Amino acid sequence: MYFIWGVIMLSKLRKFIFGEALSNDKLSGEKFTVFWGLPILASDAISSVAYAGEAILFILIPVIGMKSYTMMLYAAICIVLLLFILVFSYSQTIDAYPNGGGSYIVAKDNLGTLPGLVAGVSLSIDYVLTVAVSISSGTAAITSAVPSLHSYKVFIALAVILFMTIGNLRGMKDSARIFGIPTYLFIVTMLTMIVVGIFKVAVLHQVTKPYYGDPTAMGNISILLFLKAFASGCTALTGVEAVSNGIPNFREPAQKNAKNVLLALGCIILFIFVGISYLAISYHGIPEKSVTVVAQIAIGVFGNGSFMFFLVQFTTAMILIIAANTSYADLPLLLSILSHDGFIPKQFRKRGKRLSFSNGIVLLAIFSSMLVIAFHASEQLLLPLYAVGVFISFTLSQFGMFKRWLTLKSKGWRHKAVINGIGATVTCVVSLLIGYTKFVHGAWAILILIPTLVFIMLAIKRHYIKVHGQYKLDLLEKPKGRTCDNSQHVVILIEYLNKPFLKCLNYAMNISSNIVAFHVSTDAAATALLKEKWTEYDIDIPLIIKQSPYRDIIQPLIEFIESEEHASKPGEAVTVVIAQAVITKWWQAILHKQTSLFIKSMLYKNRNIVVTTIPYIIEK
Repeated sequence: MYFIWGVIMLSKLRKFIFGEALSNDKLSGEKFTVFWGLPILASDAISSVAYAGEAILFILIPVIGMKSYTMMLYAAICIVLLLFILVFSYSQTIDAYPNGGGSYIVAKDNLGTLPGLVAGVSLSIDYVLTVAVSISSGTAAITSAVPSLHSYKVFIALAVILFMTIGNLRGMKDSARIFGIPTYLFIVTMLTMIVVGIFKVAVLHQVTKPYYGDPTAMGNISILLFLKAFASGCTALTGVEAVSNGIPNFREPAQKNAKNVLLALGCIILFIFVGISYLAISYHGIPEKSVTVVAQIAIGVFGNGSFMFFLVQFTTAMILIIAANTSYADLPLLLSILSHDGFIPKQFRKRGKRLSFSNGIVLLAIFSSMLVIAFHASEQLLLPLYAVGVFISFTLSQFGMFKRWLTLKSKGWRHKAVINGIGATVTCVVSLLIGYTKFVHGAWAILILIPTLVFIMLAIKRHYIKVHGQYKLDLLEKPKGRTCDNSQHVVILIEYLNKPFLKCLNYAMNISSNIVAFHVSTDAAATALLKEKWTEYDIDIPLIIKQSPYRDIIQPLIEFIESEEHASKPGEAVTVVIAQAVITKWWQAILHKQTSLFIKSMLYKNRNIVVTTIPYIIEK
């Protein structure tokens, strides 16, 4: 009794936290409009301006002191020029690849599988780092306003990751409502601070005393030092690619909406980044662990302890946290595409109960939490790992688009090739620069991790190719024929028409002549292919197809068995035959969905259903 009560309460709690399951026809309503797409997919890029200027000064001030502010201005101008190149380039990517996938799809389609995987892995690593860096930066903003919380920053960061994960597991529409409004609040607050600050500095000539005084270092600037500072400031550009990666997340017309968001993103970054850089120079902000440069600017503009100071800190913390939502929106979609191509486990291909790619969301939360714990929620320790992967994916995407225009020679291809050619050259130089300047500070780990993950993905692909070859039916392979006249009711579950199904059918024909094949349709394309193959092979048993709008397999099967449509009478035993892949290596288990084990455990609860598993050994 207590167990049943506990199960019911757990089910109600799950529904309260994550919401009711959504049917497939609700997917279009879950997608973003321009208004909600901007704060979700652009939050990473917008938030980067909160610490990009600080990252530049972090490199320059210990060496050249007051000269840092002049060099910061030059670095900011270079970053803005690179921003415009990327915005124009990714606008062309949106036109050419409306199904999303961004750098991975572009590089794979134009440069080959290996460059595509390098781009996909680089982007995936960057998305995980985005969550860790953004939430660590948001935690730093919170502890800057309330220094007594500094010793609890790891716990705060982990709690925020949990909150973000739950919000995104509720689906795209709910996450947009939860995380979109704070992004707009940050934009308005930053614009207010910039306008008021510039007015005080440029018009009223009111500049308060620097919070930490003037820097005292007296060194000389060098090309290498400037390039290192520029590379650090390029974190302001992370997230620009997110819009082109997430086109399928927009409502129709998806391409037009995505381009509008990309243009708005570029304008917002331009104004906020330039504005904060100007105020950092004017108020002589100095990077410190306890009080961020943005906090120092807010003190200079509004005064320490003022309402606007705390509002700036609050909205900065919120946007830095919400920047992680770009990764939550894009990485699961990218993992779904990689899974569909066979490079990662199949579990990442399908949507969960709230129509989000829930397995990808959970994986992102796990790995980002591990980084937060390992680096003690310090964004300065994480930043050297950041931006390396994203600029590698930038470069491969730009080269891929450049090659596309040269190959297709479609209308206007020359100016498009020039834009992508410039983008490819500049991002390649920046990639090498970031890799060189940040190598000893941790970038070496990313440069080792990328080929390692590519190797693993290629091994997974080889496994799936091997399994597909062993499963594939030849037209000459037919059922052995009916050998039994027993009228026992047999239902064979079928997902694809392959050798495991044929083995199940041959077994069923030895125990009964009353057989049907039952398919639960959760993917229209897969069902259409099954019907085509069924007709082609001319299999002499009925094929029953039931739609499952909530992507559930068990309930449609039980409802079919208990319905008048099925030949069995109430209380009669029905044998359900399921194929089970038998693998020879332990690590290959995670590459298979293990659906049959789940189905068996659920069907065992019905006393009138007998479950028979037919093993199919996957040879080495």
